[in-house]
Amino acid sequence: MADGKKNTILIVDDDNFLIDMYALKFSESGFDVHTALGPDFALDALRRGLAPDIILLDVVMPKMDGFELLAAINKEGLAPQAAKIVLSNRGQQSDIERGKELGAAGYIVKASATPSEVIMHVLDIMGKNK
Repeated sequence: MADGKKNTILIVDDDNFLIDMYALKFSESGFDVHTALGPDFALDALRRGLAPDIILLDVVMPKMDGFELLAAINKEGLAPQAAKIVLSNRGQQSDIERGKELGAAGYIVKASATPSEVIMHVLDIMGKNK
C-alpha cells in the first residue's frame, strides 16, 4: 500500500473455494488477509480482538446470513473502524438497500465482478485507488 502499512481484510464466506481464491488475490495485492468460513468464525475472530480495516462478507450463508452478521457486528460494536463490504450473488435493489441500512460501505455483486475487479472496488471504497 502507498503508506507502507498493509490493509487488513477479513473475508467471510461459506465457500472454501471462494475464500481461498479471494484470500490469494488480496494477498497478492498487498493485503494482510484473514478468513472466516462462515459468520460464527468471523464473530469469534472479531470478539477475540481482530480489527480489520475491511470486512468482506457474503450474504447467503447457513445459520446466519450476511445481513444478520452485519447486525451482530454493529450490535456488539465489533471492528467499528472497519469498512464493511457485501460481496454477494444477490444483487436485488432491496438487498443493496438493506446492506446500506446496516452500514455497508459497498455492495459488490459476485457474478458481475472478477476477483481483480473486486479488489479494485474495495480499494475505491477505501479511497486508496488512485
